[in-house]
Amino acid sequence: MNLTAENHCIPLSDGNRIPLLGLGTYGDPRTTPKGTALDCVKLAIDVGYRHFDGALVYYNEHEVGQAIREKIADGTVRRDDIFYCGKLWNTFHPPELVRPTLERTLKTLKLDYVDLYIIELPMAFKPGDEFYPKDQDGKYIYHHTDLCATWEALEACKDAGLVKSLGVSNFNRRQLELLLNKPGLKHKPVSNQVECNPYFTQPKLLEFCRQHDIVIVGYCPIGSSRDASWVNLKSPPMLEDEVLVSIGKKYNKSSAQVALRFNVQRGVVVIPKSFSPERIKHNFQVDLTRVL
Repeated sequence: MNLTAENHCIPLSDGNRIPLLGLGTYGDPRTTPKGTALDCVKLAIDVGYRHFDGALVYYNEHEVGQAIREKIADGTVRRDDIFYCGKLWNTFHPPELVRPTLERTLKTLKLDYVDLYIIELPMAFKPGDEFYPKDQDGKYIYHHTDLCATWEALEACKDAGLVKSLGVSNFNRRQLELLLNKPGLKHKPVSNQVECNPYFTQPKLLEFCRQHDIVIVGYCPIGSSRDASWVNLKSPPMLEDEVLVSIGKKYNKSSAQVALRFNVQRGVVVIPKSFSPERIKHNFQVDLTRVL
């Protein structure tokens, strides 16, 4: 079988498999028109994407779920063709909130299970109705988190069949070791989703995760979203980097395709986000032959 972005998956330590190339679905809910995620996920499935990365706090899981269901209904894919990753947000770390939160995601998606469910951040916010609780001075209200207790609640969700695989996001080595060394660990994390691209290669974390059969899933694999609230816009975009551009010219590829190939050939799963139909198609045209 020829390796393509559509059929190339890598194994997870629990026996499941994850596609090397996925589509990130985050869009600022304040500026993204309604229906955007719905249309883009449907297009992506038609293009060949089978891996979709979402989250409750993206405010668009209902659209992503609808897109998946519609493409199942029209016969384009089956449910087991799709790999969906959902996330446990910071305000839901207490063990008693974990399963209800996952069930909330499933209800929103209108799916029976998610393929991967991850702790979005190793820190917690004050539990409550607000995703970003702040005090009267505008500062975030943090909350004590027992990651091991949260993980045990996630393990129970996997045992109940609500999720196939469990992982984490933005965890460093110490936080990963906390889970890996937990007495009575039943299901180890299969993945760690972190920023990873040619400007932020994560070599030490990548090696540690390899040693423990944890797959790195790289977000922002072609650079950040250039959000002025946290990015120095005076710095040129990564995709304008002279080295990436020159490599692309040599192989008749774009700098984005070079950046994606850089990660996947290291065994890093990439989830570039785009709501541009042309870029969705373009990012999928990554040569995965001779990968791994």
